[in-house]
Amino acid sequence: MKATESTKFSASTRREAIVGAAGLLTAAAVSAPVFASTSVTGGINSMPFIKTKDGTEIFYKDWGKGRPIVFHHGWPLSSDDWDAQMLFFLGHGYRVIAHDRRGHGRSTQTSNGHDIDTYAQDAAAVADALGLTNAIHIGHSTGGGEVARYVARYAKGRVAKAVLVSAIPPLMLKTDSNPEGTPRSVFDGFRAQLAANRAQFFREVPIPFYGFNRPGAKVLDGVVDNWWRQGMMGGANAHYLGIKAFSETDQTADLKAIDVPTLVMQGDDDQIVPYKDAVLLQAKLIKSATLKVYQGYPHGMLTTHADIINSDLLKFIKA
Repeated sequence: MKATESTKFSASTRREAIVGAAGLLTAAAVSAPVFASTSVTGGINSMPFIKTKDGTEIFYKDWGKGRPIVFHHGWPLSSDDWDAQMLFFLGHGYRVIAHDRRGHGRSTQTSNGHDIDTYAQDAAAVADALGLTNAIHIGHSTGGGEVARYVARYAKGRVAKAVLVSAIPPLMLKTDSNPEGTPRSVFDGFRAQLAANRAQFFREVPIPFYGFNRPGAKVLDGVVDNWWRQGMMGGANAHYLGIKAFSETDQTADLKAIDVPTLVMQGDDDQIVPYKDAVLLQAKLIKSATLKVYQGYPHGMLTTHADIINSDLLKFIKA
């Protein structure tokens, strides 16, 4: 399938994926504590964690040496969503880092801090603890919102480039000033389904997430199972509050404040984050943005079209 700068919809063909996948949305209206210090825990026989000032333990992966690339996952997933990208860039000589957002994956299931600002502060805690500079930060879906807030507010002089993939900014919610957004009733439905039966809800979401509901698409059971596995590892409370976070956080100011070269990329068949209200606006608001719209690609294109996306990411990073 060919990538294009056009925004015209077209039919898509689906490649078989190698890993399961990515995120929907993000941002909650909970006051975020400021974390002034962190500590690194873990040893040869334990998993690595970074502990924030409020005691939250953030699980992270840190593989290889070289220029650092930091990956930020989507809702309600974990750092495992980036397996295809981390293995690819590790093989190309980069140092690859990814963390599980608080309340997700192996990180602490906290009752607080499920909002974009705290997500970004936690990302800053990881970067600070690992001493990351001249890094490339790549975020998918809600992780894209996390990257935008981190780069705009917490990482001046530490980030070389950024990438937003099928990302939520500037604002998902339909409002008078954002008429192309998604109605609040859709997000209310997400909350209701999650509260009633999260396990079943997380079986259903991956189908449109990867475009498996499109005519002729082959459902990859392993991809669906992996999405479900990652989701169910996290906390129901974090996922519930995260819906407000990814849907109601206006990040227009964040996009305007980004001052590093930024690649913004999305499929025009994204059924989770409508591309006209996302990547097209990102390209207008970010000072130094490169726009790529992929005909027929779904929200989870990092998995279904990993070969194309990885190649394009590498070109941008090397440029």
